[in-house]
Order: sequence, then structure tokens, then C-alpha cells
Amino acid sequence: MKMYEDLKKALQDLQQDVNHLKEQQALQTICLKGSKALNKCFLHFPEAKTYHEASDICISQGGTLSAPENGDENDALYEYVRKTLGSSSEVWIGINDMTNEGAWVDMTGNRISFKHWETEITTQPDGGKQENCASLSAVAIGKWFDKKCRDTLPFVCQFMIV
Repeated sequence: MKMYEDLKKALQDLQQDVNHLKEQQALQTICLKGSKALNKCFLHFPEAKTYHEASDICISQGGTLSAPENGDENDALYEYVRKTLGSSSEVWIGINDMTNEGAWVDMTGNRISFKHWETEITTQPDGGKQENCASLSAVAIGKWFDKKCRDTLPFVCQFMIV
């Protein structure tokens, strides 16, 4: 009986290892198709979707809408968008204030500490309760704008490198 339990545990451990390797291989494939920056891989989706559709697609791929956590990540995302989608592109980012107006959070619901709103030409965010989803603009050199979540934009998913 002990031998059976040992074999069962060894088989479970092997299955866990295989699943982990499959995840790593999938992530490497994403990084090869997209771009690796810092501890994330970015993969662009050029077809315009609403914020929620874009978010669902990212989740179904094993990632989330990209959400820069600092200036270096924002710069890397901006460069990736500019190179893959063009210098006039605007993409959804994984930041919104749907739950509490003015309290901008990332896709996990955590309040963001890094912000990169456009404030020179327009004072962003400026949409109040009408515009609760954030975008990154290549025209504005990576600055953020608040937009209506039902608008459609291309998007970039991010995947954490494990």
C-alpha cells in the first residue's frame, strides 16, 4: 500500500512539473511573439475592442491588460506600442476608476501609485463618471488619458515572467 501511495505522489509531482513546464513554454512563446521588458512580456492585439472585451481576451491568454507600475515600464510599453502599432496609436491599459470615482486601480483592484496622466495640453483624467478606463497614447509620448470604457481601442496584454 505504501508503494502505491509513493507512486501516486510521484505521478502527481510529475504532472505538476509538466504543467509548470507547459506554462513556461507558453510564456516564452508569448515573449517571442511580443516583447520582453523588465519582468514582463507584452503582446499587442491590433483589433480594437472595448475595455472589458480587451481585458477578457488578456485573461483568456493567461495575462492582464498592461498596467505600468513605474516610469521604466511605461517607457517600455510606449516604445512597444509605437513599434508594433504605430506612433499614432492609443491602447487600453489595465487601469480604471469604475468602482470609486477618482480612485484609479490596476486589474487586481489595488490602488496605483505610479501615474502618467497627460497634464500639459489637457488636464487628465477629465472625464468624471463618464470616463472610467485609461489609455496610453503614443502620440502623447506614453501619457495616459481617461476614456469611456465602451470606446474601442487596440490593447496590449502583459504576462509576468516567472
